[in-house]
Order: sequence, then structure tokens, then C-alpha cells
Amino acid sequence: MLPRLRAFFNPPDPAQLPWRIFWTGFLIRVLYMTLAHTYRMRVLDDHFEFGWEMGRIARALVTGHGFANPFNGNSGPTAWTPPLYPLIIALAFKLFGVYTLKSAWFILTINSIFSAATGWAVYEMGWRCFGRDARGRSLARWSGWLWALYPAAMQYAVKWIWDMALTACLFAWVLVIALRLRGVGEPAGSNPQTPRRWMAFGVLWGLIGLSNSSLLLMLPFCGLWIIWPAFHASSTQSRSAGGFGRIFFGPTLAAVCCVAVISPWILRNWYAFHAFVPMRSNFGAELYEATTFSNDGFPWMATLPLAETAPEFVRYERMGEIAYSKQQGERAKARIRAHPGLFVRNALMRVDFFWVSVPHPLDAGVFVEATRRFNFAFLSFSGFLGLALAIRRHIPGAWLFFWAFAIVPFVYYFVTVQARFRHPLEPIICLLSVYLFQSADRSRTWSWRKPPSVTP
Repeated sequence: MLPRLRAFFNPPDPAQLPWRIFWTGFLIRVLYMTLAHTYRMRVLDDHFEFGWEMGRIARALVTGHGFANPFNGNSGPTAWTPPLYPLIIALAFKLFGVYTLKSAWFILTINSIFSAATGWAVYEMGWRCFGRDARGRSLARWSGWLWALYPAAMQYAVKWIWDMALTACLFAWVLVIALRLRGVGEPAGSNPQTPRRWMAFGVLWGLIGLSNSSLLLMLPFCGLWIIWPAFHASSTQSRSAGGFGRIFFGPTLAAVCCVAVISPWILRNWYAFHAFVPMRSNFGAELYEATTFSNDGFPWMATLPLAETAPEFVRYERMGEIAYSKQQGERAKARIRAHPGLFVRNALMRVDFFWVSVPHPLDAGVFVEATRRFNFAFLSFSGFLGLALAIRRHIPGAWLFFWAFAIVPFVYYFVTVQARFRHPLEPIICLLSVYLFQSADRSRTWSWRKPPSVTP
């Protein structure tokens, strides 16, 4: 029995392992979701917790109101959220009914596919960055299986009707494509920067923009990281027009593909609002909540009240989403100018919330909350230490991960933070945490020495 189990987790043919990681992760998620009945969403506020604003938009789509009405009232066209995940919810509603148990099960199953596919990406990032030898393969294998089996990695797939599993999957795979384009883990003498890979890079970033547009801040850093060796190593002669053309042909192709993916959404917003709304329309409203200094950096209440008769919702409905958000943004800027110190203090608190854990009600007890907070903070801490070790040892891909850690949370520090916002970084955290603990030598002390070089 034990040899068979070992053979399952470490098959002789490495090509079988990603599929086993995927299918195991997928089946575990679907079984847990089904047996634990996590697809049974609460019906409070007319099923609002069934997808929150995205669920409301999906309902509007299938009932003939278009991409509209993100709250309880009939407030008209919206760009409060990007369109990709509401369209997935709308597909479920179209097939199985609005706010039904079958729809919830279908959506969480789709989430489980995305979450399980992320394990495959973690595995590939592992062997590309740390080598194809036994040590690198072992690290990649442990990382992939940890993602497939660790409960914290699957929570957003099996409990939340929101975009976290989708966004984390897309972001993990765009990092894999970036490693491929940079040539990390590629055979010597190969040409990693093929047009097909650049096209995939652009399409994935476009889909990320339509899923969680905040991550687009990482796009220029990711692209520059890919082309930096060619740009830096090129001679003065090759930096002629032809040299620059060779270097920037791929990024230009990726940019065209990315724009092609997101342009229908931008055109729709222009048609609906007669204004340029590139991705989302709610930044001003969210920034205003961030400058409500009495909340100490964490807004406990919703950005807008759900009651249709609430004065703030009536104002939002009367003004329209674009004008309302713009006015809220101007009010937020006035608050920041009046109290810059408080704004900076709350931003620093949100840095702590992002990496250590956001405030949480103590309804389940102090011990449960302390355990949750320790687990969340421990993963951040081990991820940072693994990143520092990878940079020190000049691991390929380490600086790409550094920029992800630095850039992805940046906008959240100044607006709002939820625990789920860290999820796109958690595949990297998983990989770096495994690397940290596998770097311990047999004397049980950390080894900061650069390991012997390995041939990819």
C-alpha cells in the first residue's frame, strides 16, 4: 500500500504529476464543497451573499436589464466590478436558475477547476526556478501537492462566489508564461520568446484585467523583467532601430492581444456612460471609505447601504454611478489634504492587515481568532523569508516574485484590505515557503550559502 501511495505522489514519469495534482485538487474541492454543503448560501438581504455585487449584476444580465444593478435597487448600468466573473455567474443562472442551489454548486465547481489548475502552475514554477534535478523536482512536487491538499489554499474556491480562485489561477499562469519567455528552465540554445508565448502573455493579462483590474499594476514590471536581459546585454550597435525592434516586437504583440481582450469592455463602458471608464468605476467611492478615519483603516460597513430608501443609495441612484464615484473621490481628496497624517497612519495599518491579518469579529472566540491570525501571518512570514533566501542565492525568478510582492498589494494599502486580496500571491507564498523549509540542512539550521549550480 505504501509503495503505491508513494508512486501516486511521485510517479516515475514526471509528465503525469501535474495531471495528478490537478485532478486530486479538483476532486477534493468538489467533494468537500458537496459534502459540507458550502454551496448553500445564506438568503439574507435577498441572497446578497450569493455573489454580492457580482451576483446582482449576473441577475440583471439574465433578467434582461444588462450589466447593471450591483445592489438592491434598479440603479442602471454599472462598471462597479470587472465583467469576467459576473458573466460566469450569469451562465450558471441561465443554466440552473437565479440564486438556486444548482447554480451555486456549478459556480463553486468552476472555482474548483481554477483552484486546482493553480496547483499545476505552482508545480511548473517550482521546477523552472529551482531546477530539473532531484532537489528541484522534489521542491516543485511538494509545492504542487501542498497547494492541492492544504485547506487554506482551497477555501476561496469552495466557499466564496467571487473572483479569487479565477484571479489567482490567471495570475499564477501569467507568471509561468513570464518564466518561459525569460527562458527560465528552458533547454540551452532554445528560443523561448516565441510569438505564441507573447500572445498568450497578452491574452492572460487581458483576462486578469477583466477579472481583477488592480493586478494590472504588475503588468509593466512583469514585461520589463522578461526583456531586461536582452535589453541589458545588447551592444550599442544592436540598440539601433532594428535592435530595439527585435527586443520590443514580442511585448508589442502582447500589448495588442491584451488591448484586444479588454477593448470590448472599454467600448461598452463608453456606450453605457458616455465616458472613458477603462476597467472599473468605483475607485472614488472606495477611496472615500478609506478616508473615513473613524474606521481605523478597515471599513466594517459596505461601501453603499443595501436599503433602497437609504439616503446615500438614493443619491447614488439619482446621480448615476460615474458622477457619484467622481464626487466621492473629490470628497476623499479633500479629507486627505485636511488630515494627511491620519491617511498615512491608516495606510500603514493596512500594510499590517494585508500581511498579518485583517480585523475579524470575535464571535467564534479569542482562541479561534488567534489561530486564524497566526496561520495567516505565518504564511506571509515564511513567504518573505523564502523570497529573501531565493534572492540571496540568485534563484531564477526571484526578482519576478519580489515585484509581485511589492506591486500587487500597493493599491490596497491606500484604499481597502480584505484577507482575500492576498490570494493571488498565495501560490508564490506556497512555493517560497516550501523552498525555505527545504533549505534547512541536516543540522536543523538555515543554510544561507549559495547551493551548487544546477543545470536546468
